[in-house]
Amino acid sequence: MTIDAPVGVVVTDPSANNRDQSSYVDWPAIIAGIILASAISVVLISFGSAVGLNFLEFGYGDGPNPIFVGIAAATWFLWVQISSFMAGGYLTGRLRRRYFDATEDESDLRDGAHGLLVWAGSVILGTVIAVSGLGAAANTVGSIASTATTAASNATEGAADAVDPNAYFIDTMFRSNQPAANSEDARGEASRIFAQAALSDGTVADADRTYLASVVAANTGLTPEESQARVDQTIQSVQEARDQAAEAARIARNTAIIGAFLLAASLLASAIGAFWAAQKGGNHRDKNTVFAGAFRRF
Repeated sequence: MTIDAPVGVVVTDPSANNRDQSSYVDWPAIIAGIILASAISVVLISFGSAVGLNFLEFGYGDGPNPIFVGIAAATWFLWVQISSFMAGGYLTGRLRRRYFDATEDESDLRDGAHGLLVWAGSVILGTVIAVSGLGAAANTVGSIASTATTAASNATEGAADAVDPNAYFIDTMFRSNQPAANSEDARGEASRIFAQAALSDGTVADADRTYLASVVAANTGLTPEESQARVDQTIQSVQEARDQAAEAARIARNTAIIGAFLLAASLLASAIGAFWAAQKGGNHRDKNTVFAGAFRRF
């Protein structure tokens, strides 16, 4: 019996189709693609890690340039991510059961949609694994913090005074023009002076500088000029360390921002690759394509 149908649509006997009429999604093919993509990612990332560690082992001088290492690692991760998703998408498109009730364009769209589902499933799986790892790390950090809290609760009274926010102001109230030569007390008071400076703009007040010089002279036997020079040098060193910490924090923040944008861009490129590869797999499925007769020779 002849069945009239729009041009470009292939109509078959519905009884031979044997499909679930409620959905065109082929979950077994999608799961197979997710498994393949995940396996390829693990293998290639492990290989890249081995190559990277081997490279670091034979570093020259101060070691490899961190910028070069970062670019190489990001490039490798991008290639691994895109290639693994494309492989998973191709497998899904190749294994998906086609239902001959639509045009070629519609069939290609369904193949590509299955590739996107492979991409989405792999991303969710990777996120779950990453979050689980972060949870384990958080538990470890929590245990360490609990141990540190217990140790801190047994600290001496002098240590408690060192973290007292009012300790600095109390010290200024009891300062003497002739500081006693007591190394422990002098170190504690000097620490509180620098801590108070760190809470503001990092500048040590002139009165504190003068007092620190007198304390250094009383405890070291240096002349007032030498004591003042030592105090100024220490303040400069502390300021340099603070500037270095601020610069490191700025670099870390910028690196995190760039990394987040690159991750989003790589995921978008991977989604496009998985969509295209699934369509290509579907086309090869329809044409019964064999890769250059490689399997036929066996």
